[in-house]
Amino acid sequence: MKVVRAAYAGACYGVQRALDLALKAVEDGGCAYTLGPLIHNPQVVAQLAECGVRAVDSVEDVAGAGTVVIRSHGVTPEVKRSVAACGLPLVDATCPHVARAQRAAADLAEQGRHVVVVGEEGHPEVEGLVACAREAGAPVSVVAGPDDLPETLEGPVGVVVQTTQTREALDAVVAALEERGVQLLVKNTICFATRQRQEAAAALAGEVDAMVVIGGRNSSNTTRLADICAAACSHTHHVESPDEIDPAWLAGCAVVGVTAGASTPEEQIEAVATLLEAL
Repeated sequence: MKVVRAAYAGACYGVQRALDLALKAVEDGGCAYTLGPLIHNPQVVAQLAECGVRAVDSVEDVAGAGTVVIRSHGVTPEVKRSVAACGLPLVDATCPHVARAQRAAADLAEQGRHVVVVGEEGHPEVEGLVACAREAGAPVSVVAGPDDLPETLEGPVGVVVQTTQTREALDAVVAALEERGVQLLVKNTICFATRQRQEAAAALAGEVDAMVVIGGRNSSNTTRLADICAAACSHTHHVESPDEIDPAWLAGCAVVGVTAGASTPEEQIEAVATLLEAL
């Protein structure tokens, strides 16, 4: 069986930067705490814990004098203030693209706009975007698509988007707002690496007999990749590790495509590809 890897797949710059910063925080034998998982990859988070980087739910859960590492998805301004109030050392591993989206949300709010966040309600990155806008006193709406838009939007509107969303989702919301004739300013904060991975996955899925998408099930960008692949290839399977692969999935397949989310390290991709090549 031939295994073909998508042209763009796997860990992005923001994820690798976060991993490097977290490991640096403990390289001298110290301990570090991330507020929530550093990235959405359970296997990597478990490996980090073995190295002394532990995920906790809140600042109150940080023991002793450990370093607090802000995860790649970012946090709310209130959380950063809480860390500062505790006098704990802080390493900000927020992805630069997420930080840019946070600044965009705050800028739109400061202009007096109703801020519409295109994204996944409850996702940590989206919670940060919402908080940044509300800090400036703006009303905020989180929408996954046009149907989620409030019936009434008074005043000018500003749109910002979760970095791992699709361009199609953003365009659909913008089109619906334009139809209403509202005064509109759009900040397209979709990460370029995300778009690359989505386009490469879609192209490959249309050319193979089956697709295997690698990454955490709690990773929104990986789940979105799986959805994109499934739209072009009915035999699409989302796995976190090689152990999950059932050879029966691939019976009769001559060519299998492989892609991976932005929080999936190279070694996880290689492990899956090696198993597939051996089938």
